Amino acid sequence: MATPTLNLTHIAIEGGIGVGKTTLAQGLAKKFNAHLLLEAPEENPFLELFYQDPERHGLSVQLSFLFSRLKQWQSLIQQDLFQSMVISDYLFAKDRLFALTNLSDEEFVLYDQVAQIIAINLPKPDMVIYLQSSPEIALQRVQKRNRSMEQGINLDYLKQVTDTFDQFFFHYQETPLLVVQTDRINFAEHPEALDMLMHRIHQMGNGTEFWADYTI
Repeated sequence: MATPTLNLTHIAIEGGIGVGKTTLAQGLAKKFNAHLLLEAPEENPFLELFYQDPERHGLSVQLSFLFSRLKQWQSLIQQDLFQSMVISDYLFAKDRLFALTNLSDEEFVLYDQVAQIIAINLPKPDMVIYLQSSPEIALQRVQKRNRSMEQGINLDYLKQVTDTFDQFFFHYQETPLLVVQTDRINFAEHPEALDMLMHRIHQMGNGTEFWADYTI
């Protein structure tokens, strides 16, 4: 396979709930022989409570995710793993996106003050892959995987999350960005699509590009 146009040591995969971030991250890590960095939502003690009562547990769930991800990244930096290659199924900035959706204005001000201090010296990825999906398809996938902590997720909430992510990545310019439309493709069900995406990654240049022209 050809050498990537970009010097890739860290690819971050992002998107809303149920778009297939973890599946894709696992597949790419295997293809690139890279270190895999996964968020661990099941370890957040407030997540299931949040889906049951968002107003009461919004700030708790966001701060828990924020500190958990900080701990993960500090561990990678201490081990110097960014000198090889890392594939993550989240961008550190994602916590702020969910905070915008989940928190009141007053809570968000407090959250944002903490997040800005924490994120000052964290490295940026070399490339971001944004998995884009309609809320309806995302809900079908969430229901199919049938996680108990996600039983409280509904279509209205997924629409809010989707709108927040779309707005963020519409203006995103910090790194090269590949936007992948996933309504017609599920990497868990069509692993052959991973090779097609790998080819697209190796053609990636600077700026924002889109990938939706595939046939399975």
